[in-house]
Amino acid sequence: MSDEPLLKVESLTRSYGSRLGCADVSFELWPGEVLAIVGESGSGKTTLLNCISTRLEPSAGTVSYRMRDGVWHELFSLGEAERRFLMRTDWGFVHQNPADGLRMSVSAGANVGERLMAVGQRHYGDIRATAIDWLGRVEIAADRIDDQPRAFSGGMRQRLQIARNLVTGPRLVFMDEPTGGLDVSVQARLLDLLRGLVSSMGLAAIVVTHDLAVARLLSHRMLVMKDGAVVEAGLTDRVLDDPRHPYTQLLVSSILQV
Repeated sequence: MSDEPLLKVESLTRSYGSRLGCADVSFELWPGEVLAIVGESGSGKTTLLNCISTRLEPSAGTVSYRMRDGVWHELFSLGEAERRFLMRTDWGFVHQNPADGLRMSVSAGANVGERLMAVGQRHYGDIRATAIDWLGRVEIAADRIDDQPRAFSGGMRQRLQIARNLVTGPRLVFMDEPTGGLDVSVQARLLDLLRGLVSSMGLAAIVVTHDLAVARLLSHRMLVMKDGAVVEAGLTDRVLDDPRHPYTQLLVSSILQV
C-alpha cells in the first residue's frame, strides 16, 4: 500500500438553505481501501458521495485527489472538462439504477468500448476483444456483446455497468447502493463479484449503502451518518461488532432482530 492517501476530504459541508445535507466531514482514503458510508435514508450519505465525486458542489470544505503523477489537486479548483476526464478515466461511478450509468440504446460492447475510447484507444478489433474479455469477467456471455442493455435482466445490467466502469483500470470507484433493488440471490452473486474485482485490481472504493451486510462484506472501514453528521467511524468489523454510538447500536440491533 502507498505511504500516501489517494483522497483527502476536509471539513466537507453541504447545506440546502437551513437544512444540512452533510456537515463538517473529514477523512482520508488510501489506495486499495474500501470505505462504506452507512445510515438510514436522509442521513446525508448520498449528499456526501455526490460532493466527494464532484457531482455536487459543497458549501464549505475541500476534496483533494492525488493524481497518477503524484501531484495533489483540490477537485473543485479543476475545470469542468478536467473533472469530467477524471470521471471517465481514473474514476468509476456505479449507480443504484444501472440505466443511470449505461447508454441503454447502444450495445453492451459499445457501452464498454466507449470508456476505452475515452482513454485514447482507437483500434476496433482491440476494443472489441477487450470488451469481450470484460463481459466474461462480469459473467456475461460473449454472444451477448451486440445486445442492448434493455434486453438484459437487472442483475446483468448492473454487471455491465461494473464492466463499463472498471475497463479503464480506475484507481477509485464510487458506488451508490450497488445492490439496491436486486433480488437477494442476485445481490449475493453481485457482491461476490464486486469483492473479487476490487481486491484483484487493488481498487479504492467508497460505497454508500443502508445495508450493513453489504458494508461488512465489501468494506475495510466505515462511516456512520445521522442527520448529515458522521457519528461513528472505524474499522468495519469493530463498528459492527462493538458499536459505540447509540445510533449505531440501534442500526445494528435492528438488523439482528430481522
